[in-house]
Amino acid sequence: MLEFLNSIWSIFTAILQFTWLYEGVAYLVENVFQLSMDSNLGSSIHFFIYDVIKILILLSIMIFIISYIRSYFPPERTKKILEKLGGIKGNIMASLLGTLTPFCSCSSVPIFIGFVESGVNLGMTFSFLITSPLINQGAIIVLLAAFGWRVAVLYIIMGVIIGIIGGIVIGKLGLEDQVEGYVYEMKTGGGEIETLTRKERIDYAATEVKNIVSHVWLYLLIGIGLGAAIHGWAPEEILTRYAGPENPFAVLVGVAIGIPLYADVIGTIPIAEALIGKGMGMGTALSFMMAVAALSVPALILLRKVIKPKLLGIFIAITGFSIILVGYVFNFILH
Repeated sequence: MLEFLNSIWSIFTAILQFTWLYEGVAYLVENVFQLSMDSNLGSSIHFFIYDVIKILILLSIMIFIISYIRSYFPPERTKKILEKLGGIKGNIMASLLGTLTPFCSCSSVPIFIGFVESGVNLGMTFSFLITSPLINQGAIIVLLAAFGWRVAVLYIIMGVIIGIIGGIVIGKLGLEDQVEGYVYEMKTGGGEIETLTRKERIDYAATEVKNIVSHVWLYLLIGIGLGAAIHGWAPEEILTRYAGPENPFAVLVGVAIGIPLYADVIGTIPIAEALIGKGMGMGTALSFMMAVAALSVPALILLRKVIKPKLLGIFIAITGFSIILVGYVFNFILH
């Protein structure tokens, strides 16, 4: 009986680790494309095909599951939950609710407006705004697939902590006057919270799969394509020397490179995976991902439409410092 259970567990683990897919794509590369897995082109093609299939499968499954759960927390209910809380508990709840959303930094702004308009504490609102683009169901499952549970859990914990601390600091500074006046006058809707049937929740989750995958697929292909190129051709010795965990300035460079870019965090993970495989420090790669997700220039331009320069500067400083700190922590822990 014990041997049978061990066999079942081995099969289950192999499925989750996509060993079957890895070997299947390797067979395709070597026997159909007639390329060696040790060659630059062969390893790049394998990386691309394997990651595209793996990530799309995981995304579809996990988006469906988490979207079904999220159907119980529409924006109006989220606002009502936060309205009842205060202090650190409110920041913690806002940050945790941010992990359930599929929003990038740009699409989080309308939710931010709704929170402010409904009277949610500014600090809690920013806890949500910071965490929402950093952590979503797609990023979590792709991190699990690329780096394992340890890195995924650490990433989630650090992302939530950044949101909590950032929201607490902003809340303590009393910066309500730094929100553009028209935001308080907007009416984003409200009223009764619709109760969905099980079928409606299933339909909602299926629609979310379609919507989110259709939104991120291009970023995903671009990210995996760049990752494949890095995986096959990037000079390992140079990346190790200048972007490895031994370089004290590597994290700062990673954040500086990430800020001008705009992409869904899911699309940056294959790039980070390839960079890490070539010798880049784990913390450096993850801080790059966080900078793209939370501090991209397009998102900051949109955010400037609803908050004044002083508050925007404080948001950038707190979030940027936190991301840099996370990079160094990751490099230290996972070195």
